[in-house]
Amino acid sequence: MQKILITGASGFLGWNLCQIARESWEVHGTYDQHSIEISGVNIHQLDLTNADLVKAEIKRIAPDAIIHTAAASSPNFCQAHPAQSYQINVVASQLLAKICADPKIPFVFTSTDLVFDGTNPPYLETDPVSPINIYGEQKVAAEREILIANPQVTICRMPLMFGTAPPTATSFIQPWIKALRSQEKLQLFVDEFRTPVSARTAAQGLLMMLQVSVPGIINLGGKERISRYDFGRLLAEVFKLDLLLISPTFQRDLQMTAPRAADVSLDSTRSIELGYNLPPLREELESIFAAIKG
Repeated sequence: MQKILITGASGFLGWNLCQIARESWEVHGTYDQHSIEISGVNIHQLDLTNADLVKAEIKRIAPDAIIHTAAASSPNFCQAHPAQSYQINVVASQLLAKICADPKIPFVFTSTDLVFDGTNPPYLETDPVSPINIYGEQKVAAEREILIANPQVTICRMPLMFGTAPPTATSFIQPWIKALRSQEKLQLFVDEFRTPVSARTAAQGLLMMLQVSVPGIINLGGKERISRYDFGRLLAEVFKLDLLLISPTFQRDLQMTAPRAADVSLDSTRSIELGYNLPPLREELESIFAAIKG
């Protein structure tokens, strides 16, 4: 069985990716601050900003492939702490790409739909980037530096993701479910649109990229463009929660630390043609609900 190294195993996407990858790989996952145990996965504490430690650990593990999901992924955190977040989002990503270059270790990097400003969706891989917050700027810088260091890297632009979460992380639906189950009112944006996918579907897409070997940038967004408000209503229907607790609000009326784009929907035709399987959002949510009930 081949070895795969997954950075950010304690994060939402990384944790879900470990669950899928362990079915066909010997999985090694890294974490920095949030210790975690995952059945069937070899877990390693590793500061990805320490170049010497990273080089030594990769040499010791000798992975056949690396998927880099670790990131400072909160736009508000990046906006408030640009220097700190730059080290993990850009410097560490470039380092990993360089390490993989000479031995030709397949390397998949997770970028974001927030490299766009939201004014001209849906976005193709070839559309010019136009980030409006520091997180998006850092991912653009990481994409550029990674491809300079290692042109064979696959960069996957990820959409908004949801699903089952580990104790060390969350997706955007966990606070919604908690609020609605507590009979709390929930205000959701009607003017922010994304093309979301479940983390399980995203993980399958990332692993598929190792098989099809597509250098450069590719989108792994969903098929359905939807507002947060409509997604919340769909979630409430599937989870049998009170729709009346959900009310519409406008993103444009809310001041946030990091500016947010109105519509960064991705056109993922290219990855779909390669075999990226995208179940309907309702079906994805029904599967999550069944797993929680079970």
